[in-house]
Amino acid sequence: MAKASLVRSFPGFLMQSAGALGAQRRPLCCSSGLGPVSPALLRSGAFVRGRWLQAGASFPVRDPGSGAELGRVADCGAEEAQAAVKAAYEAGPAWSKATAKERSTLLRKWYDLMIENKDDLARIITAENGKPLKEAQGEILYSASFLEWFAEEARRVYGDIIPSSAKDRRFLVLKQPVGVAAIITPWNFPSAMITRKVGAALAAGCTVVVKPAEDTPLSALALAELANQAGIPAGVYNVVPCSRQQAPAVGEVLCTDPLVSKISFTGSTATGKILLRHAAGTVKRVSMELGGHAPFIVFDSADVDKAVTGALMSKYRNSGQTCVCTNRFLVQKGIHDAFVEKFAEVIKRELHVGYGFDEGTTQGPLINEKAVEKVENHIHDAVSHGASIVTGGKRHSYGKNFFEPTLLSNVTTSMLCTQEETFGPLAPVIKFDTEEEALAIANSTNVGLAGYFYSRDPAQIWRVAEQLEVGMVGINEGLLSSVECPFGGVKQSGLGREGSKYGIDEYLEIKYVCFGGLQ
Repeated sequence: MAKASLVRSFPGFLMQSAGALGAQRRPLCCSSGLGPVSPALLRSGAFVRGRWLQAGASFPVRDPGSGAELGRVADCGAEEAQAAVKAAYEAGPAWSKATAKERSTLLRKWYDLMIENKDDLARIITAENGKPLKEAQGEILYSASFLEWFAEEARRVYGDIIPSSAKDRRFLVLKQPVGVAAIITPWNFPSAMITRKVGAALAAGCTVVVKPAEDTPLSALALAELANQAGIPAGVYNVVPCSRQQAPAVGEVLCTDPLVSKISFTGSTATGKILLRHAAGTVKRVSMELGGHAPFIVFDSADVDKAVTGALMSKYRNSGQTCVCTNRFLVQKGIHDAFVEKFAEVIKRELHVGYGFDEGTTQGPLINEKAVEKVENHIHDAVSHGASIVTGGKRHSYGKNFFEPTLLSNVTTSMLCTQEETFGPLAPVIKFDTEEEALAIANSTNVGLAGYFYSRDPAQIWRVAEQLEVGMVGINEGLLSSVECPFGGVKQSGLGREGSKYGIDEYLEIKYVCFGGLQ
């Protein structure tokens, strides 16, 4: 789809209002043949207590590629957040008393509806986030899989019986829902980051209030519509969208209200620390998936071609805007030059910048101009200190939020791009001599979410996997996220784990019961 037609199509798709917030929208009929998006999924109100509600103001949601306004969404503040928390709290007793099978059945219905509407949900993601449609379609399948997984895990929350030290007593362990969970999610995976948290919370018997990222609220509201259609009871799943200006007030309510028992946040380490301080006042349960600075190590023993393929996937998915994207490439001197040459060739051949709905696009826009400026700053700093631009290095002609996939060589650890997360399509390559040096560089940061390395030496594989200070390791693999496996980091990359059999534990309390007088 050409830029002009995209601008024409999406405002017509999301901005036609019948007056009240949450009213039906006219379906999109894209000139590219993408087909209509169900009007029922295009919501603009807050979703509280099973109803679509107005707020006193609204804020725009924009296409990050063109800057065109897609629509306006209710701009909730502290008052609306408190109402949502109260709704979730009042819905809690009935939901927690529902049987595991009943909760499982409803989550499964929600999953089924996501699959039925997967194409529409993907188009909404591409519209508000900018990622290529193929990636958005993949996210929806990934997102739905968490509802499917936790629908199954809901029936596997087991307690325990502990052998008693006294003949007249029995010791039992129960697992019970923590209560209301505040869910604060980012823009880079506007659907999957919600279901990964909410699926676990609802399976455990908790109720939730979701605050989606201000850049991408439409996906959260579409999920609310499907949850409602699935029969999730009123008040169990609530959504309070808000602008960047209202976010501090809404976040403070969600983190300080005594009716909230649990906070789950995905975002920057700096914001996570603010929320932790807020949560400390009422000693809430907290899980956080925060910033990363992933190393990608290529040893001399590696298969260089496979390492290049893994590097491309690990670095440039979602234009480098994921928390587990590689941020630093460490390549051993024996294969360094061959790796850089082949990596540059693959970048030029395989990566294509464009609008998310364009056929063949692999690299969409960055989320906003601030993100682009950070990439530019990192490149300027590196080049000014001796780094070389192998390919890319500047904004793309498509528009101000588009940036060329960039590869830098002659990078040192003193450069800014190796000291902080870029969150963009920039791949800096550092040459190293020994395994010990590579590990020292990889572990030199205060964060540790994901790490990757390529090697064909079995002994080295075990050594490095055990010594990398990260929560997740990819060995000869550039993509590692899976619904069955625990997702989370160490150091300042967060607290707790999401997904897997461990994810539901974040929303459960352990209660010890001593049953006496049994002579």
